[in-house]
Amino acid sequence: MEFNKQDYAVFDAPVIVTGAAGFVGFYVSEILLKNGVSVVGMDNLNDYYDPRLKDARLEILGKYPNFTFHKVDLADTAGVNKVFDDVAPKGVIHLAAQAGVRYSLINPHAYAQSNLTGFLNILEAVRKHKPLHTVYASSSSVYGANTKTPFSVEDRTDHPVSLYAATKKANEAMAASYADMFKTPLTGLRFFTVYGPFGRPDMAYFSFTKAIFEGKPINVYNNGDMMRDFTYIDDIAEGVVRLFLSEPEQNVRAPHRVFNIGNNQPEKLGDFIRYLEELIGKEAQKNYLPMQTGDVPATYADIDSLTALTGFRPKTDLKSGLAKFIAWYKE
Repeated sequence: MEFNKQDYAVFDAPVIVTGAAGFVGFYVSEILLKNGVSVVGMDNLNDYYDPRLKDARLEILGKYPNFTFHKVDLADTAGVNKVFDDVAPKGVIHLAAQAGVRYSLINPHAYAQSNLTGFLNILEAVRKHKPLHTVYASSSSVYGANTKTPFSVEDRTDHPVSLYAATKKANEAMAASYADMFKTPLTGLRFFTVYGPFGRPDMAYFSFTKAIFEGKPINVYNNGDMMRDFTYIDDIAEGVVRLFLSEPEQNVRAPHRVFNIGNNQPEKLGDFIRYLEELIGKEAQKNYLPMQTGDVPATYADIDSLTALTGFRPKTDLKSGLAKFIAWYKE
């Protein structure tokens, strides 16, 4: 993915990417680095999942001469401010967060620290340094109990069904208020079920693959009837960068907007498992369970506004994406 650097002032100065050692942050950072952007990564390298995976991502990013890294917890106000003061970024891509719907039932305070306090620290730093554009990660979880599909950014999002979703809804409200009060250009990104190589081990596609290879049972909720808009990581990362390079209008009261980034093609969980079985060459042992607290029956992204603005269209179908993931997993 290449861009005409002459068209984008952001290529002239460093861009801060929070969560650079994370799944999406790693891919987004690499796109920018390959296009000659100086990337300053921030991450607290917590142990929510195996830190060795984060170390492996950072090892790859560290091979680029235009990459630097700071281990910082976003809830550390002084630490965040120091990085911003030293870098004076031209742009910010904020992808760090405490992820996971189910984990929010176990450790809710982690979500307040990372997703609320951490996001406030980023907004305050952005308010002070005034980068050209800041994009931040939201989630399809904000649609909560909505039943109308596909999910549109025009839909109401006032019924979150998990604490994780509530923190992401709060992020959008916080960003809108800062855009209104301080004219800070901000764009929220509602991601839909990201998957692919170097992904998070807590995600279903990763844990299912591991269990099938090891001959262990997998937990299948709601009889496998849930629908998910599985979106391959390359498509997600491209969507993030395209939006980052498309700044909000300045002559509006609040330069803030929100977009869905999804595959625009929901798939049944049962079919998803069947693809894995075919690609691995082994049948899964299935343990059928009822719907879990915080889960929703379906997600489906309306991406018309994203396509109209940036020309973005997802390129990777589910079976092809899973084949790439399994090839990586075997290695």
